[in-house]
Amino acid sequence: MIIDTDVLIWYLRGIEASKKTIEANIPFSISVVTYMELLQGMKNKEEMKKFQKQIQKWNINIIQTDKEISSRAMFYVQEYALSHSMMLADGLIAATVVQNGEILLTANDNHYKYIPTIECKKFNPEK
Repeated sequence: MIIDTDVLIWYLRGIEASKKTIEANIPFSISVVTYMELLQGMKNKEEMKKFQKQIQKWNINIIQTDKEISSRAMFYVQEYALSHSMMLADGLIAATVVQNGEILLTANDNHYKYIPTIECKKFNPEK
């Protein structure tokens, strides 16, 4: 399973549903894009170090972008930017999921559900 950025943001904000979901899915993977998005949202170095320790504790796999993922993301953005407002980060995350034959856990399934080859599991932060 690959976990999307939004689910991890709720975890960092202390949302119990996210905590339970993440802990139930260890081990899991994230896209390097998710990792960078999370780092960009950190308030200070202490918060960043705490997050990096948590990532190590979970022993998650951070999937790097390679030529195949980049090519697939380029196709997704080309195909869906105008019709569905596909953004760069979502294209790369979607391509990572499809290229690795994984399921994406996300609350933002509307960012991805129009891609015929992606499998998403809907996360609800209020449950």
